[in-house]
Amino acid sequence: MTSFDPSPQLNVWRALLALAVVFVMLATTGWTALRGQREVTPLQASVAAWEHGRVDGRRLPDPGAGPARLARFFASLTAAQRTDLARRYPLAVGNMNGAPATLRYRANRVALGAARRQERRRLHDSRLSPAGQREAAARMHRYEALLRPGRHVLAFDPAGSGRVAEVFGGLDRAERVSVVVPGSDTDLLTFQRAERVYSAPVGMAKALYRAERAALPSTRTAVIAWADYTAPSGLGVDAATATLAEDGAVRLDALVRALPGDTPVSLFCHSYGSVVCGLAARALPGRVTDVAVAGSPGMRVESVSRLPASARVWAMRDADDWIQDVPNLEWGGLGHGADPVSAAFGARVLSARGARGHSGYFVPGTESLANFARIGVGAYRSVDCADGNGSCLAGLSAVGTAGRA
Repeated sequence: MTSFDPSPQLNVWRALLALAVVFVMLATTGWTALRGQREVTPLQASVAAWEHGRVDGRRLPDPGAGPARLARFFASLTAAQRTDLARRYPLAVGNMNGAPATLRYRANRVALGAARRQERRRLHDSRLSPAGQREAAARMHRYEALLRPGRHVLAFDPAGSGRVAEVFGGLDRAERVSVVVPGSDTDLLTFQRAERVYSAPVGMAKALYRAERAALPSTRTAVIAWADYTAPSGLGVDAATATLAEDGAVRLDALVRALPGDTPVSLFCHSYGSVVCGLAARALPGRVTDVAVAGSPGMRVESVSRLPASARVWAMRDADDWIQDVPNLEWGGLGHGADPVSAAFGARVLSARGARGHSGYFVPGTESLANFARIGVGAYRSVDCADGNGSCLAGLSAVGTAGRA
């Protein structure tokens, strides 16, 4: 489901009509999400070069090896050797789970610089249409923004609509880590917005980071704006199915397993991002203590009990969020299942007071953001439940402990 508020609001009949249209599209055009790019992308080229590379005569390890093995490899290198690898294979190293976070930041600065130069050349290419030149300018400005001092880009892929992840706070020193998983219409150009700031991943993550620091200043936190999966565009076929979410779930699981240390991790999943989190929750490691969803169309399961992960599951929905009008069903691969805020689903339902519409959950001053921040720092007893009587805290064990209890 889209991360931004459409106009006019969806209703049940429009949603059902959209599902009917989906059937026609599937029958006539096939699955849009399965159409892969045939030409080699810059990231693929960088990985291929890594596979044939060496450092001081030694072959480089398989880039697809587990994070632990890759972490040991990088730890065995000198600082100069690590810097050299980041310079020679920037996209490979910048997206490599297991590489030190600070090295990935450095590698992605190199990759962003190269991408900016590429877009600058395209901007002045007379063969491009005016629309193509405008897109080149927009991408160039996005790269320039990401290259500003103090920005820590953990992942970057310029191919297609682009993927990116950014860290706020000190990831290596954090005592708790939060990951913001956005929904549809998220790509490189919408990663950050000048208007509707808190409907974009950067705005969401920065607001959460500030709120967490205010909620418990003594706790060192880090927040990741994670747009490192291919999200659906609009309310078409991809948004009504889990095809893109399945790939996103694999990528999210890989991210979590590669995070440094063993600090607790909380996932904050908005809209279609909650589909990604629901699928990922079936295999996430135990360090993920909490999965909180907002404006969710469903998590591809009928109840919390069907999620094998040990994390607590929280849910919220604002009273005027149009997502409530989307049918909670799953049939023939369409739809995303039960409503996470329903009693039958079994999540801990939080107050979203102050949030407005589908994209207002991370706006400062809202109870929704305050609740997210309290979960992020482990201050569970301070959260406000949707019913106002504390039912979402029932059976909750001491602050900081894992598990659903």
